[in-house]
Amino acid sequence: MQAPKLSPSTLAAPTHAGYLPLVALAIGFVMAMLDVTVVNVGLSSIEESLSAPLSMLVWIVDGYTLTFAAMLMVGGALADRYGAKKIYMFGLTIFVVASLLCGIAPNGVTLVAARLLQGVGAAFFMPSSLSLMTHVYEDDHTRAKMLGIWSAAVGAAGAIGPLVGGVLIHWFGWRSIFLINVPVGLLGLMLANKVIPNVARHWRPLTILSHLTGVLMLAALSFVLIEGPVFGWGSAPIMAGIVITLIAGFFLVRHERRGAAPLIPRELFATSHFAAANGIGFLINFGVYGLLFFLSLFLQQARGADALQTGLQLLPTMAVIFIGNFMSGRITAQWGPRLPMLLGLGLAAVLAGLLTGLTPQTSYWVFALAVGTCNFGVSIAIPAMTTAVLQMAGRLHANSAAAALNANRQIGALVGVAIMGTILHMAPDWHWRVIFALAAVGVAYGGAWLLVLRFIRLNAPVRKH
Repeated sequence: MQAPKLSPSTLAAPTHAGYLPLVALAIGFVMAMLDVTVVNVGLSSIEESLSAPLSMLVWIVDGYTLTFAAMLMVGGALADRYGAKKIYMFGLTIFVVASLLCGIAPNGVTLVAARLLQGVGAAFFMPSSLSLMTHVYEDDHTRAKMLGIWSAAVGAAGAIGPLVGGVLIHWFGWRSIFLINVPVGLLGLMLANKVIPNVARHWRPLTILSHLTGVLMLAALSFVLIEGPVFGWGSAPIMAGIVITLIAGFFLVRHERRGAAPLIPRELFATSHFAAANGIGFLINFGVYGLLFFLSLFLQQARGADALQTGLQLLPTMAVIFIGNFMSGRITAQWGPRLPMLLGLGLAAVLAGLLTGLTPQTSYWVFALAVGTCNFGVSIAIPAMTTAVLQMAGRLHANSAAAALNANRQIGALVGVAIMGTILHMAPDWHWRVIFALAAVGVAYGGAWLLVLRFIRLNAPVRKH
């Protein structure tokens, strides 16, 4: 059969899509990334304004991460079943409404509930955004160019998040870090409706039981880690939470191993390499987001910085992540993912250990150099880790592997912040808080380094049945 002829205008169509679709899809992603980091800078202001205890501050950060991690794979499945554009618009609408509720929250409980809803919205629209990008920009060269701009925007959002939060809080109060999402999100919705095409949907089974047990397990685990110091580790509510976590985890694993439609293809677990890579992702995010949460409070409560000063002081320590991500791609392309992961995580583990000597009187430049170097090491490892996972999965399971990795990384962030909250609650002063918190971060990075050393090779095989 003769191939159909393509006119020059047809060939150029993807390029003519221009930058508006990129802007429309990046708006939601960047807002979701900013909301992970800007809130940390506002914690002291929220604590003072709403008389929120430490455990509630942890819920304000972790509530978003909890529902985001728990619903991320649901969002991908819904996009397949009902159409990526429809689910993207639905998720972004939820996110905008939840941001408004966060901004007008009269108390801490309402704010936590709104943050939970924000996470649901983000989990619905984020998987769809990259899928829609591949349909808008069909030409390989154009798509690569747009994805490069996309990655830069997302990386920049993560780096400047604390500064953006500091500026907004300084001039307009902590509520502004949520309310700013409303006009920006509405702009994103209008642009997406206008310039993003509808994408054909394809049927995909929803593993309701796995999703529900996963949500229940994460919710119970969060309750145990965050409220343990408040209720007491041996109290009835905490013991009940532990039991629920274990039972839900047991049924989740059982269903994934025996169910007809598991969340993650069983072929990926034919070797231990894929599980190890997900463990590395968990430990990396444990360290990165646990450290950010801890240092945000350390700068404000131990060193007396206000929100703007905190944002400015964290900026250089976060900006190096963008540089490290860029360098990692080149190193990985030449040497494979194992080397940058070993170098980056080894450097991060050593610096986290040195940071246990940090005090409120430590010179800012010593603080910035040490934290920045630690973050730089991690930023070299992260893209290499993603490359390793995709190598293991192959084209057949790339989407499922990426979704599983992202979910595990979010769970790592959730647990990292919760553990930092526990340390802040139980340690008697900042001397011991610094030692315990930075030691926990160092152990996480060291554990990830050991997993790389033991399990990650240039091409970890995945057996296909």
